[in-house]
This record gives sequence, structure tokens and C-alpha cells, in this order.
Amino acid sequence: MGDLSKDINSKFVNNRVKALINILYTANWITSHQNEFFKSFGISPQQYNILRILKGANEPLNVQVIKNRMIERSPNATRLMDKLCAKNYIERCPSEHDRRVVKIKITQQGKDLLESIPNNFNKDLLKNLNEEEAEQLSMLLDKMR
Repeated sequence: MGDLSKDINSKFVNNRVKALINILYTANWITSHQNEFFKSFGISPQQYNILRILKGANEPLNVQVIKNRMIERSPNATRLMDKLCAKNYIERCPSEHDRRVVKIKITQQGKDLLESIPNNFNKDLLKNLNEEEAEQLSMLLDKMR
């Protein structure tokens, strides 16, 4: 089990500061693991999130709706979608009534990619927590926000 003080060789003025640093450190650790995992699929965790949003919606969505639903709200979401479009995982659907409106939908190729990605890819990140501890952690993070 990790020990933040030892991992970053630091002392903290109080437990609140330690908790905040620990959240940031852990978020970076999770991001690193996810980046490494998704590399073999040729996408980023943010692109995976966009594909999941579109698959779950069951209908084309405009870019702003996708941005609002993203876990990590990225200012470069349009660029992420450009890359997904270039790989034929999503497509843009221009509106017949308003040229300014473009909706995004997942393609069959995008759905196939999602099907090839195991649903439990994050399970190892939480392997040291039992169900009760995971619930407590989630409640504490909700309380913090």
C-alpha cells in the first residue's frame, strides 16, 4: 500500500494539505495508468469518454452537450473529436435546417472499438479497497466538492 509522505519524500503542515496533495497525486497516477492502457487501442481516455457518451446517448449530440458530459472537461474536445473522426469512430452530421449546427454520432467502427475494450479495465486501480471503503471514499469526494 502506498504512503504519500514516502512516495514524494515530503511532510505536510496538516492533514487537509496532505489530503489535497494525495488527491492530486492519485489523480495523476490514475491518468498515467489509463493513458498506458488506452495506448494499445490507439485512443486516449478522453476519446474513450467521448465514444461512451455517444454510444450511451443513442442519438447524435452537439459538441457542447458532449463537452458538458465529459468527466474531464477538456478545452480541446473538438480536436479530440477531429482525431476520432479521422479514424472513422465518429462522424459529423450537419443539420438540414441550420448550417451552424453539427451533431456528432458514433459509427459502427466506433461501437466495435468500444466492444473490444474490457469493461473492467479500471478494476486493478481499486483492488486495495473493499466495497465499503470504495463507498466511503466516493462519499468523501462528493462531500469535498
